Parts: sequence; structure tokens; C-alpha cells
Amino acid sequence: MSEIKTLVLNHKQIQQKITRIAYEIYERNVGEEEVVFAGISGMGYVFAGLLVDRIKEISPLKVEKMKITLDKFTKKQPEVELSHDIDFENKCLIIVDDVLNSGRTLTYAMEPFLKYEIKKIEVAVLVNRSHKLFPVSADYTGYELATTLSENIEVVLNESDSIVYLQ
Repeated sequence: MSEIKTLVLNHKQIQQKITRIAYEIYERNVGEEEVVFAGISGMGYVFAGLLVDRIKEISPLKVEKMKITLDKFTKKQPEVELSHDIDFENKCLIIVDDVLNSGRTLTYAMEPFLKYEIKKIEVAVLVNRSHKLFPVSADYTGYELATTLSENIEVVLNESDSIVYLQ
């Protein structure tokens, strides 16, 4: 039996969402010295890269990208790893993921940053499913989508054919 997929966002719509979020980030952080984008491994990291590229096109903001590696499918994280060390003092950090579901992954993703004196932490997601179980909300959202807990969101991001499906 094949899974039924419903198109949520096509490539053009995703590009529009990326552009809109990039402008929002620029507007809210125009006075910042540097903005660090920390993408959660997988499509979150890809999404972070797309945001960084768009911000470089539209603004003079100094931006840096890094990867947060964790296991999205375990309830207890053994260790959350950062791709490299950065001096976070007095910088704005934006944690980026493709989908915000319960907030569990984003909660774990914040843990390694709590030991730094970061100016502020914000969250950017492409799709917000609004199944909030943890006290995490997105500051930047591409698309709000009410779903059931049994449904899944599939995000594929690449240069030529990005797409978001509901399954």
C-alpha cells in the first residue's frame, strides 16, 4: 500500500518563505554585530544554509553557520554536538530546523549554548505543526500547518526542486 502524500509547499513557495524569513531576520537584527545560524542536522542545517545565503544577498549582516548534531528520534539525548567552537559572547544565535513539532528537538538543541553569554536566542523553522509539548516557539516561521499527531511532514530542500509534503 502506497502512502498518500499531499503537497504543502512547492519549490517557488519555499523560496518565497526563505526570502521573507531572511528579511524578517535582517529587520530584527539590523544592529547586531554578528548573527550565528545553528542548523539542526539534516534538513534544518540545509535550511540554515539557505537562510544564510539569502541574508548575504539582501543585507550587510555578518553571518556564520554551524551544525548542531543530535538524534531527533530519541527521547533522551546522550550528547548534543556543535560542528565547531565559536565565541558566542554578545552575539545573536538563531537555531534553525525544518519542522517544529513538539519542541523537544529544539529544547535539546539549545542545551550546549546555555553555558555561553549569548545576547539572544531565536528560532527559525520552515513548518510549524503546533503540537507544543515543550516551552519552545518559533520566532520565524515559513508556514503554520495544523496536523494530527499521526501525520508526518516530509521536507526536501535542494537547489532545483525543494518540496514539503504532508503524509
